[in-house]
Amino acid sequence: MTQHSPESSDFLYKTPDLLAITRIFENAKNWQEKYRQLMLLGKQAPKLTDELKLESAKIDGCESAAWLYHQYIDGKHYFIADSDARIVKGLIVILLALYHDHAEKTEIEVETLFTELGLFTQLSPSRTNGLSAMAKAMLKYL
Repeated sequence: MTQHSPESSDFLYKTPDLLAITRIFENAKNWQEKYRQLMLLGKQAPKLTDELKLESAKIDGCESAAWLYHQYIDGKHYFIADSDARIVKGLIVILLALYHDHAEKTEIEVETLFTELGLFTQLSPSRTNGLSAMAKAMLKYL
């Protein structure tokens, strides 16, 4: 069986700006609005074809299926991540805004960021475990 992986050009996309994401969540009045914004962000998540949803790219620890690919191109780290759950796709977009197209690890801690966005305490324990698993998987490349 042939192993599939994304083309290098698939990694070269623009993520939403982290500052813009922060403003969106600061302006959300309640959890329902934040949840809605997460769902809207999820529409901006990269999409993997079924051929790329391989067990070898799957993130352990996520309640929903989630996959992650990484490439190091011209001194920067690039990621493609996808999930079968819309809320997880929104969380992925935030992580991509934090780590995608960067040369080195950011000083912002994932738990701190998601707490400041008002999301961390609202997510179920299984979602926070999955979020942590995805972040750790990304950080191992940085």
